[in-house]
Amino acid sequence: QVQLLESGGGLVQAGGSLRLSCAPSRRTFTPYAMGWFRQAPGKEREFVAAISWSSSNKLYADSVKDRFTISRDNTKNTGYLQMNSLKPEDMAVYYCATSFRRPWASDSDPAQYDYWGQGTQVTVSS
Repeated sequence: QVQLLESGGGLVQAGGSLRLSCAPSRRTFTPYAMGWFRQAPGKEREFVAAISWSSSNKLYADSVKDRFTISRDNTKNTGYLQMNSLKPEDMAVYYCATSFRRPWASDSDPAQYDYWGQGTQVTVSS
């Protein structure tokens, strides 16, 4: 069992930036892909971005492309989501997830992910 620890959420004004971090609670020696999803009140969880183990494959939702950047540092066993030019519609609970079954992919399908974090709130004021 792997627990994912997220951090970096908070309150920011529209146009501002935040960086989310995600790390497994224990070091894993098995490659895994990482994804970020978000869920706003009254809406379904939606895909935001994903990155493969080697960082060679990255995928973004159209709504965040050119504003958000996903990255990872495998030496620190940590993934990141840099969010710039935040908009009120970006406000949601953000979840990171890991996929051990497809470490070389960058999937938008939540069913491909094995473990999920508890979520971190991102609030954007207009």
